[in-house]
Amino acid sequence: MMFQGMVLVHSWNQLSTMRTFKLGYIVLALLMLFGSCTKDDDESATPAPGDSGPRLILKFRFDSTQVRLDNIGQPSTIPVGHGAQSPVFNKMSAHYVEFAPTALTQLGAGQVVYRAPETTMGGALAIDHDLGLAVGDGEAFLDIPLTDLDPGTYDWLRVSLSYQNYTIRFNSVGLPLTGTIASFIGYNTYIGSYLVADSTVNVNANKLQGYWAFEVNDPPIAVPVTEGQAPGTTVVNPLFNVSPIPAGSCVVTGNFSVPLVVTGNETEDKVIVVSLSTNKSFEWIETDGDNVFEPIDGESVVDMGIRGMIPTVQ
Repeated sequence: MMFQGMVLVHSWNQLSTMRTFKLGYIVLALLMLFGSCTKDDDESATPAPGDSGPRLILKFRFDSTQVRLDNIGQPSTIPVGHGAQSPVFNKMSAHYVEFAPTALTQLGAGQVVYRAPETTMGGALAIDHDLGLAVGDGEAFLDIPLTDLDPGTYDWLRVSLSYQNYTIRFNSVGLPLTGTIASFIGYNTYIGSYLVADSTVNVNANKLQGYWAFEVNDPPIAVPVTEGQAPGTTVVNPLFNVSPIPAGSCVVTGNFSVPLVVTGNETEDKVIVVSLSTNKSFEWIETDGDNVFEPIDGESVVDMGIRGMIPTVQ
């Protein structure tokens, strides 16, 4: 059993050598985007005491059967030589929410109703993970006054996802096991500390998009948490040719199934279910063709990105 644990740790540590994204371009692009004026930037994701009137509420839903898309919003299959599985999602967080009237509305030019705290504590501008809100399936991520969104008709939603926590299946020396992955997919994130499953990881630094940590659930022997950097993150944007997003960001774009209409005379809440495709969103290099993730056989992570977003007004 000791040999199995040593092999498992060695394999996951190999993943930590994967390349990181270049910081300069990402920070410059995001500063240009988020340096513009937004509406109620400091609005809490939860209602403040004394708030009255209808609310704008966003809830995340994780759907492993929703169509799997690529970066430009086209149906995507698993590349030859790759394996993939649909993880069981535990938590998701975002740091930016924007409603866009049309497909031609440029990023940042729509109605920005939420932006999570950011900090320069780690050097460059980064999302402050320690102050972020992560929620589970069906839970409200955003709950703000509906008056924060100007009257109008909105066809598109943009949500910049920042953190995800999910459970995967894998094999080690023939043993079927499960593990928990904490994955940071925002453009740049300052992390003090965070919980993977049962273990806390202390960072106290900035981490670029693709940083992750892995913890074995109920291991046969004690196995420490391991960390790494994924080489890529799929960010679905079907408007890539008319409304591009900065490289290295995670601004997922989705079309409302029925346009969101705000008149300004509402008496009831507007509840929006943001359905995120987790369809085979965890992807790796497959060495033996069995589509079973086996890190001890050199199968390395290549992608952890959400595979599409469909917002629906309830």
